[in-house]
Amino acid sequence: MRIESTSGHRSRGGHPSLDAAQLQAVAELFAVLSEGSRLRILQILQDGPLSVGELVERSHLKQANASKQLGILLSAGIIARRQDGNRAIYSIRLPLVFDLCELVCRGMAQQAAERAAALRG
Repeated sequence: MRIESTSGHRSRGGHPSLDAAQLQAVAELFAVLSEGSRLRILQILQDGPLSVGELVERSHLKQANASKQLGILLSAGIIARRQDGNRAIYSIRLPLVFDLCELVCRGMAQQAAERAAALRG
C-alpha cells in the first residue's frame, strides 16, 4: 500500500511524507482495524452484504457486541448500511481494508518463515 501525500514532500526512502492530519487519519483507520471482532465482521462481509442477524449468526458474536462493532466500522467509513424494510443490511464500503490485511498476513508469514529458518540454521 502506498499512502499518497498531497504535500508532495518525500521522505528519505522516497515515500511521500504525510502531514499531521493525514497521519492521524491513518492511525484512526489502523485503530479501528485493531479489534479482532471487527476483522471477523469484515471477513464475513467480504462474501457479500448481510443483515445484523446474519452477521451475528455467522460471527458468533452477541447481538449487542456485533451492533457496537458495526457502528464503529460504519462511523469509520469502512462499511455501508442500507435499509431493506425493517432490516439494516451492511456491506463493504472501503475494500482497501482487504489489501491491508493481505499485506499484513503476507508480512507475518514471511517473518514466521525467516524465524523458522533461523532456528533450523
